[in-house]
Amino acid sequence: MANAATGERQDGHQTQQADNRYTRKIAQFVSGLTYEKIPAEVRQRIKLLILDSLGCGIYGSLKGHSQIAIKGITSVDNSMNCGIWGTGQRVSAPHAALLNGTLVQGFELDDIHRKGAMHVGSTTLPAIVALSEVRDGMSGKRFMTAAVAGYEIGPRVGMCMGPNHLGQGWHSGATVGAFAGAASSASALGLSEGNTIDALGIAGTLASGIMAVQYGSMVKRMNHGRSAQNGLYAGLLASVGYTGIKNVFESEYGGFCTTFSREREWIKWEELTKGLGEHWETMYDSLKFYSAAASNHTTLDAIRIMRDRRPFTADDVEKIVVHGSQVTKDHVFWKYEPSGMTNMQFCMPYIVATLLLEGDFFVDQCIEDKMADPQRIAHSRKVEFIAEPEITKMGLRYYVRVEIFLKDGTRMEETVEAQRGSETKFASEAEVVEKFDKLVKHVFPAKQVAAIRDTVLGLDKLDDAAKLAKLLVKTEDGSFKYFDGSADID
Repeated sequence: MANAATGERQDGHQTQQADNRYTRKIAQFVSGLTYEKIPAEVRQRIKLLILDSLGCGIYGSLKGHSQIAIKGITSVDNSMNCGIWGTGQRVSAPHAALLNGTLVQGFELDDIHRKGAMHVGSTTLPAIVALSEVRDGMSGKRFMTAAVAGYEIGPRVGMCMGPNHLGQGWHSGATVGAFAGAASSASALGLSEGNTIDALGIAGTLASGIMAVQYGSMVKRMNHGRSAQNGLYAGLLASVGYTGIKNVFESEYGGFCTTFSREREWIKWEELTKGLGEHWETMYDSLKFYSAAASNHTTLDAIRIMRDRRPFTADDVEKIVVHGSQVTKDHVFWKYEPSGMTNMQFCMPYIVATLLLEGDFFVDQCIEDKMADPQRIAHSRKVEFIAEPEITKMGLRYYVRVEIFLKDGTRMEETVEAQRGSETKFASEAEVVEKFDKLVKHVFPAKQVAAIRDTVLGLDKLDDAAKLAKLLVKTEDGSFKYFDGSADID
C-alpha cells in the first residue's frame, strides 16, 4: 500500500478522514477475540509468556533504579488501588501500569518479539493486572484473551514499521508498544469495535521513545512501562466515549506510520493485518536466558557453542570478530566505558568479556561492583564488530557469524540466526519455570513463588484475576493472602 490516505487534501495536508482499513480490521479482531477462538497451543504459550514476564517484574523490584522510580512516583501518589509487584507499596492504576512495566524491563531479562522488535509482556500485562484490581469480574480466561490481543497486535505494528524504525533511533517498544497496551486494555474492558478504534487512535498519539536511552540511563527501563500506561489510558478513555484518531495507522499527514518512518517505502502496510486470527504472532515471541539486550544473545550462543566444542579461557583469546547487521552494530556495539547498568547490559564487548570470564551473563554476573572491573574492560577490547551489507540486506537483525582467534593460532567460526529461547528454539515449560523460580526466590518465600507459578499455569481455571494480582505483592507482615483470604506463608 504505497499511499494509505485517500482523503481530500489542501496545501499538502489531509483535510478529511482517510481510509482506515487496517485500523478497523485490527479493532474488529481485538473486539471480537474470545478465549474459545484462541488455539490450544497459543493458550498454553501465553501462560508461559505471562509467567516469564511476571518473574522478570518481581525480580526487577530489587534493583536500585527500580526503587528510585517507585520513590519518585509514590511521592505524589498515595492511592491504594493497585500493587507494585514485589513490594508492599500501592499506587493508582495508571502508575501501577507504568511502574510494573518498568519493573518487567528492569534487568533485560524479559521477552522479545524479534521481528516486531519489542518486549511485549512489559507493554501489556501491567495494564491487564491493574484493570483486574480496579474492575470486578475479570476471569482468568478474559485475562489470557486480553494478553493474546496485545501479543498479536503490538508485534504486527512493529513488523509494519520494520527494522529501520529502530535503526533511525526510535525505541520501538515505546512507540509500537502503545498499541499492544491499547489492544490488551481494550480486550480486557470488552470494548466494541468502534471504541477499540478510538483506543488505538489515542494510543498512537501518546506514543514516543528514543534509543539514546540505551547509553546508561535508567529511563530506558521506563519506556515500555510507559506503553503499558498509555495503553491503559487509551482503553479507559475510549470506554467512556473519548475519541481518538480513526485512521491512526493510515493517515498520510500525521499518521503513526508515516510520522515514525523516515522513508515511506520502509512501511510494510500489509503486516498490520496479515494472517490476523489465523497466524498467531504470540507463538513467535521469544524468551531471554541472558540478562542482556536481545541483540547480544546470538553472539553469546555462538561463543558457548564453540567453547563446548573446543574449551578455552578468556586469556586464550586473541580476538573475537562478530559479523552482523548494521542495525545490530548500532544497537549494541561501542567501546565500553563504565557509565551505568543499562550500558553494561547493552554493550556487546563488555557482555562478551563477562561471558568469557564467568561462563554466563545472568543476574549473578551482572552486578554493579563489576561495572568498572579492569579485567572485564581489558577483555572487552578484544571484541570487534563488522557490519556486513549482505547480512543487513537479509533483514535478520539477530543473525551473526562469529569468529574466535586464539593465541595459539586456532581459528573457530559459528553462525547463529536464532538465540536460545527464540521462537524456533522455544523453551520447555520446565525451563520457563526454572527461570521464574530462580528470579522470584530472591523476593518471595518458596510458598508464594509456588502459588504464583501454579496460579498462572492454571489461569484458565481462575474465576477472578484479582487473586493473581494479590499474589504479586508483599503484605505488611510478610504474608500473602491466598484465594480463601487466609494467610499462607511461614
